[in-house]
Amino acid sequence: MKFTRSYWIDSTKETKYPSLKEDLTIDIAIVGGGIAGITSALLLIKEGFKVAILESNKIIKGASGHTTAKITSQHNLIYDYLIKTFGVEKAQQYGEANEKALEFIVDKVEHNNINCNLEVMPSYVYTLQDNYISKFERELEACHKLGLNPHFKGTFLLSFPVKASIEFRDQAQFHPRKYLLALAEEFVSLGGLIYEDTRIVDLEEGSPIILTTEDKIKIKATKVISASHFPCYDGSAKYFTRLRPERSYLIAVSAKNDFPRGMFISAEDPKRSLRRQNDQEHQMILIGGESHKTGEGKETEFHYNALNNFAKDLFTVDKELYRWSTQDYITIDRVPYIGKLCSSSENIYVATGFGKWGMTGGTNAAIMLRDMIVKGSSPYQDLFCPSRHITPASVKNFIIENLDTSKELVKGKLKLGSGNLNLNRDEGKIVKIDGEKYGAYKDTEGTLHLVDITCTHLGCELTWNCSERTWDCPCHGSRFNFKGEIIEGPALEPLMYFKRKVKNGTDVP
Repeated sequence: MKFTRSYWIDSTKETKYPSLKEDLTIDIAIVGGGIAGITSALLLIKEGFKVAILESNKIIKGASGHTTAKITSQHNLIYDYLIKTFGVEKAQQYGEANEKALEFIVDKVEHNNINCNLEVMPSYVYTLQDNYISKFERELEACHKLGLNPHFKGTFLLSFPVKASIEFRDQAQFHPRKYLLALAEEFVSLGGLIYEDTRIVDLEEGSPIILTTEDKIKIKATKVISASHFPCYDGSAKYFTRLRPERSYLIAVSAKNDFPRGMFISAEDPKRSLRRQNDQEHQMILIGGESHKTGEGKETEFHYNALNNFAKDLFTVDKELYRWSTQDYITIDRVPYIGKLCSSSENIYVATGFGKWGMTGGTNAAIMLRDMIVKGSSPYQDLFCPSRHITPASVKNFIIENLDTSKELVKGKLKLGSGNLNLNRDEGKIVKIDGEKYGAYKDTEGTLHLVDITCTHLGCELTWNCSERTWDCPCHGSRFNFKGEIIEGPALEPLMYFKRKVKNGTDVP
């Protein structure tokens, strides 16, 4: 099994911001060092606030470091759905907010002369299926109604048997870490504070709000923004019932073909997302897709093989250069949650649920939260309000998602493990020891690592992700490394980690 690595992370310098070692008092604490957190921090320090970013790992290494990095307001086929679900006015606000986020990024890059491979180009959604043509016609009509000026394409730039496609002009793509590292450096130059390897495990509402790290260090803040992908604290809002965690995959290949000027995504499943990326003088083709709920789906290698086969069918591929996966959270009505944590929270804000569109979604969140904190309101706050009314169309998704969680909880408890501890190197699986289930992984050095595979969030049983070497939760998306350390929330506590001696495949007390 190949180890995965993100091109964005591999092609940029490692950050070395300190961890928090002593108690801190600030105006605004921002939990999470991705695009939403860093952009919010920069906007708010420019308003005169004392701001600190608190990141559990290293900044820009989560979703923002594993994205496809498309900057677009064309979020697949969404505008006809938004009109039917929220009405014309709110659908128009969604498009306007994401267009403003796109403009913000492009203006920021140009004004600050940020070297992040920004390219302005069209974006396309396409279909290969006849039964999608009517959906494209409705989407085109919806986009025209909202003033988004789409273009229907009868011909296509890639050698597909395309039935229909819609073009959004003047969209963009870039290198997300180069962009965000520049924003982080500007934030620090203005007196901002960044603390890495600083995990928040508790939040006490009040005046001030008190956050506690896993090392028992206290942060007092007047306001808090949770921009940590999944909220670091949800009070009584129960975000885990309203967010669906999904994993998707991406490969970067070199090919003999010239890639056309544009970004592409299929409307139907299996999803296929395509774009180019220039690596110095060389062109890479990025192909993504193969989404499934976290902790479910087929063996990880199956998904990478599917993307490679797709690439070889379409291009003359020289070799695969990179492969990586990412996790996205999708709300039950497809609109992100941006605003006050819940209706009773005055000084705690949240930004989450960007789906597959975090570049514009996270930037829009930062602009909105700046306006809500500084001006007292945002013109888009009702649409994105985290405590908004669940529409009738979303109730079905809410019920299905929580029934699925219950199913996974029961299924995991009944799943039997293997009693054989004679694992190959770089192999992980569920095993049984003295009638109890454990997650076992033998690393490349031959050391065996055992963890309790009951998720510390709400008790679901974890599944092994062979490509990432992680234990993933099929209920709410928590992820742990093979030593039980948290990679992704909502879990706040690590797994129990055991060191057991093994001789000839047999456990030795």
